Parts: sequence; C-alpha cells; structure tokens
Amino acid sequence: MTSVSTLTRLVVAGIVLGTVFANAKTVIANVAPLPEPTSTSVTSPNDVYLLGPGDLIGIDVFNVPEYAGEQRVLANGKVNLPAIGQLAIAGLTIPQAEQAISNAYSANVRYPRITVSLLTPRQLRIAITGEIHQPGVYTISVDETGQFPTLVDAIQLAGGMTQSANLEQVQVQRNVENGNTQNVVSNLSMLIGQGDLLQNIPLRDGDSITISQASAIDLRASNQLAVSNLATDEEEAISVVVVGEVFRPGTYNYASRSASNQSVTVGNDTTANTVQQPGRLTVTRALRLAGGIKPLADLHRVEVKRTARSGDSQTISLDLWQLVEAGENSQDLVLQAGDTIVVPTAVAANPEQISRLTATNLSPDTISVNVVGEVEQPGTVTVAANTTLNQAMLAAGGFNRRAKEETVELIRLNPNGTVTRRVIEIDLAQGLDAENNPIVQHNDIVVVDPSTAASFADNLGVLLSPFLQILPILNFAN
Repeated sequence: MTSVSTLTRLVVAGIVLGTVFANAKTVIANVAPLPEPTSTSVTSPNDVYLLGPGDLIGIDVFNVPEYAGEQRVLANGKVNLPAIGQLAIAGLTIPQAEQAISNAYSANVRYPRITVSLLTPRQLRIAITGEIHQPGVYTISVDETGQFPTLVDAIQLAGGMTQSANLEQVQVQRNVENGNTQNVVSNLSMLIGQGDLLQNIPLRDGDSITISQASAIDLRASNQLAVSNLATDEEEAISVVVVGEVFRPGTYNYASRSASNQSVTVGNDTTANTVQQPGRLTVTRALRLAGGIKPLADLHRVEVKRTARSGDSQTISLDLWQLVEAGENSQDLVLQAGDTIVVPTAVAANPEQISRLTATNLSPDTISVNVVGEVEQPGTVTVAANTTLNQAMLAAGGFNRRAKEETVELIRLNPNGTVTRRVIEIDLAQGLDAENNPIVQHNDIVVVDPSTAASFADNLGVLLSPFLQILPILNFAN
C-alpha cells in the first residue's frame, strides 16, 4: 500500500514537473529571438582570421612534444608537419586548422589534441577606394604587440578621406571561410562624434575598403571630418576657384603653414608665393583671398561646386548670412582641391543690407573711389568698404569755393559691363540714404561740377582769352 502510494505521488510529481517544463518551454518559445549581428558588429579576430602564406603559427600536440613546434605557412599555403609532411591550411581559420591537423595525426596519435596559435601574422594587403586621397593597394604590418591594423590606420595611410566622403557608410569587404565574403559597414561619424571604438574595425589580409560619396553634404559632418585625423593632410597645398561678386575672381593656391615665399607643389605644378596661413582653407578665407565680396553679393545663395572621386558633380548651397548674423560656423565650409566658389549677384539689395554687408570681414578693408572736379584734393581716395558718398567727399577735402554744392554725379561700372550715371542732390549733413547719401563702391567716380558763377567766369575767360593775349601787344605798340 505504501509502495503504491509512493508510486502515485511520483507519478503526480512527474505530471506536475512535466506541466511546469511544458509551460516553461512555451514561455521560452514566446521570447523574441536574439537579433542577428548587425553589419557593424566586430567578431573575435581568431574567428575571422584566415591563415595564409607568411603566417608563423605554433602547433602543440598534447603529450607528443616531438610533433610540436613553430611552422611558417609556405608560399603554397602548406605547413610541414613532422611524420606527416606538407598539409594545406591556407584559407582556414585557426579552429579549422586545428581540426585539419588533428585529422592528419589521427593515424599516428590516438585521440590527438591539437592547439594552434598565431605567433606572428603575415603582412596585410589592403585595398582602399572611393573618397580617399590616395586610393590603391597598401601593405600594412601587424605591430610588435600583435595588434592588427585598423580601418583608421588604413585611411590615414592612404592620405585621409576627402570632404565628399560618406562617413556613415564605410564598407569593408572581407573574405571569410568556405570562399564566402562578408560586408561590414562602419559608421565613422559615431567614432568621430561619440568615440565609438567598435566602428574602428580590425583589418584582415585581403580586406577591401570602399568609402562611398555622400549623396548630400552635411555641413556639420563635413567640418567635423575636417578637424579629425581622418581627413586629408592639412598642410597639403590645394587650388580653388572663386568667381562672381568678388573683387579679384580667379584661381587661388593655398597651403597651410607653408614657409613664406617657398615654392609649393599644387597638383603637378610648382607655384611660388602660394598663400599660406595656419589652418584649413574655408569659404570665408577663400573669399578674402579673392579681395573680398562686393556690396551686391548675395550671401544667401553662395554655392560650392565640387567634383567627387567618382567624377560626379556636387553643388553645396551655403547661406553666409547665417554665419555673419547668427555665427553659424557650419556655413563656413572647409574646401578641398578643385572646389569652385560661386558668389551670385543679389536681385535686390537695400542700403541697410549693403551697409551691414560691407561692414563684415568678408568685404575688403578698404576700397578706392575717384573724386574729381571741384574739391580741395581731387583724385583717388582710399576709404573703408562701408563708406558713404558724403564720407568720400570729405576724404577728398570737401567742396572748394568754385563747386556746385547742390548736386554731384556718381558714375559706376556695373558687373554686366554697363555704366550707371546718377545725379545726386547732396547734403553733407545727411545720414545713410539710398537716394542722397548711398554707399560708394570700389572704383566709383564722383564728379563735382563748378557752380554757375564759376562756369560763367570760365566761359567768359575763354571768350576774352584771345583779346587778353593781344592786349600786351597793343600796349607795346602804343
């Protein structure tokens, strides 16, 4: 009776435990499966390292020391094993090599236990293409501590990334076991901005790095790249073109921290007296190299035209008013070799805007204005860029006693080649005014005519001049 009762309890307990485990299994089944590793995940180096010619490996055969030792993988991808001969291991991972050697020794050793260690990895041959300064194939050695070179090491060795690079989609194509390939994507903006070292992928022999072109230039990301050690060499001379509403449009060569008057190589040409300043060349620096912007420059629609490594053209739109008015430094784009800056002409510009524009450091410090006619010091005067007509007149000494003080004529050469002539009613006590006291521009001509009385006197002098010339003769005859 007792044994039956015990048996019954055991059966009941079994049913209960079975129910518990069944329920537990149901709960586990309802848990979402672990996500697949993302393309940015980094696996253990031993799991992804494929052995190849040049690798120095250590082979340990448990309890058979005469079979142990160091072996160099030969050019044919094989190693020489004691009592076995040559065995091909190229293209195998270390665990796969252990299994292959174990299989080879199974006829000589009962239950062989093999341990393979990578003592000195071979040199790595890495290909890097895309938005990189010097694309090509590079040979990189593993350092003395056995650390493999990383993605950043390869980028720096190839001269750094261009400003057109897509930092978020740097691809590494890798050969893995069984002849397969693996694509790993690294987001280097997370490395630069957040210090995420997982994005700095350790490289393997045969890796191919592709740095794609950004579909649209992110100004903040571009400037972030420029101040990092992933960008091109800051001290390398570059050549850019500046056109539009600047005083000296043309091509400019720039070298950061280049010695004064030293010849600097720009592309394939050696150019003496290349402009040199500390730091990288930005849009505002380039505008100042080109003499500064003109008063009619449209800072809202400045464009940088760039050619990517692929040959595709990119147009980057900038609003430099955000930089001037709000201090938005991201608008001051870092330039790269071959960039063209286009400064368009403003469709309509009011005097206040022109005054604010000419007061910025994007305008030249001084301009030249020609004041001719009835002033105390006629000729060319050098004045500040935001000088008004009245101030230019005072710089020339003001009206002389013969001047017609009611009006002056302002002559201006327009960007399209036409000439504008305006008669302005002048009041030297007038503040800034578009009609009566406008901002003068570089090479403007201000003409001050003589007064009516002075003109009459001049004309009378012309009429009387012949008689005045013969008057001494008549006096002599008398």
